[in-house]
Amino acid sequence: MTSKEEAGKLEWRISVDNGTTERLVPKSGLSKRIFLCLKGLVMKVIVERIAKFTRKAWRIGADDPAKMVHCMKVGLALSLVSIFYYTRPLYDGVGGNAMWAIMTVVVVFESNVGATFSKCVNRVVATILAGSLGIAVHWVATQSGKAEPFVIGCSVFLFAFAATYTRFVPSFKARFDYGAMIFILTFSLVSVCGYRVEKLVDLAQQRVSTIAIGTSICIIITVFFCPIWAGSQLHRLVQRNFDKLADSLDGCVAEYFKEKEVATNQKEDEETNMKLQGFKCVLNSKGTEESMANLARWEPAHGSFNFRHPWKLYLKIGAAMRRCAYCLENLSICINYETEAPEQVKKHFGEACMKLSSASSKILRELADMMKNTRKSSKMDFLVFEMNTAVQELQETLKTVPIETNKPDEEISSEEDNKGDSEDITMSMSLHEVLPVATLVSLLIENAARIQTTIKAVDELANLAYFEQDSKKKTGDNNTKQPPVGS
Repeated sequence: MTSKEEAGKLEWRISVDNGTTERLVPKSGLSKRIFLCLKGLVMKVIVERIAKFTRKAWRIGADDPAKMVHCMKVGLALSLVSIFYYTRPLYDGVGGNAMWAIMTVVVVFESNVGATFSKCVNRVVATILAGSLGIAVHWVATQSGKAEPFVIGCSVFLFAFAATYTRFVPSFKARFDYGAMIFILTFSLVSVCGYRVEKLVDLAQQRVSTIAIGTSICIIITVFFCPIWAGSQLHRLVQRNFDKLADSLDGCVAEYFKEKEVATNQKEDEETNMKLQGFKCVLNSKGTEESMANLARWEPAHGSFNFRHPWKLYLKIGAAMRRCAYCLENLSICINYETEAPEQVKKHFGEACMKLSSASSKILRELADMMKNTRKSSKMDFLVFEMNTAVQELQETLKTVPIETNKPDEEISSEEDNKGDSEDITMSMSLHEVLPVATLVSLLIENAARIQTTIKAVDELANLAYFEQDSKKKTGDNNTKQPPVGS
């Protein structure tokens, strides 16, 4: 038996009696071909999908390590509460209802402290209230004799109706929706079980104790093991939104007045577009701000946030920022106008618009620093004065634009002869040519007015939250010129 390699393939041949060789072809049965097909299918479909899912799961944990921490905390809480089920003395102490403690951990443990506190308090209060009412209804029903099923049925209907109706009240739903649901569940179970169970009070006590154990473990772990505070997340969100507004404002104005001949690479274009679209994050953050502010009210004092920290003012600041973001959204539309203003018009307004944009963005970044350092700014008055001065200059620039009138040609020619050869004076244009830039100018002026409303909201937060006073030495602005009185 010999072998030779032809065209990169190995082939087997066998010698026969006449001195020649014949090719040896292996015989493959049907079962082998089916096995090979199944093997290829498994390797291609199952293994590739598992590998893709593993890479995706790894990226989720790598991008946000807080999610991995939350998973570890949930596992730790369940491990601790399971001890009550595995240890005989503890199991007997809770009357064999240790499974309720495990269920409590599963349903109330959330990623941040505020959400966990909210669910724990709602669950405990709703359970105690519903259990007490259930026992009271059971006592009344037993005193009624044969009407006991009717009394229990009517009470379940009335309390379930009332609790469900409260879930439609917006102020109640925002904070106590989970408690209302637990109240309905607990009251129904206690009332219905009381018709067949004799030791109803003991059963209620055991359920309350197991729920108290589960909620206590959740609170201890979520507060003392790598806590994630909803209030801190809200504070950082507002700070980042100020920076995004400043970047969007500078980017929109710079994009409108930049020269078309200036070429930029693709990477710079992508970074510019990301900054231009930063205002969209502010517009879309309303729901997140409301949710975080609601959860932050449940949290205890932590860091620089007191127990009675004015979390509602963050919603006021967010609303003021969104009003600024609406102006920036219209500014971004001005960039894509089909009708472009002449270059002479852009040059006439360019310097004043850039000055106002720079002054406004400085204020937004200063507000971001105030939120980051929880300190009052010592140069905010000067920055506001600088912005108001830029607004006045831009308004004066808008008044000095020469607009072509409907005068006869003879009058126009005579006026031109009298005025001389100055280019600034002889430049004339129609209102249609000035209108695109005038829209941009009016939006910048309106945005400056809305920024002042945002400043007032932040100042109100700084006063109620007791921000520390920032000195000139700490800001490095000792020689800053102060605005005149009454500016």
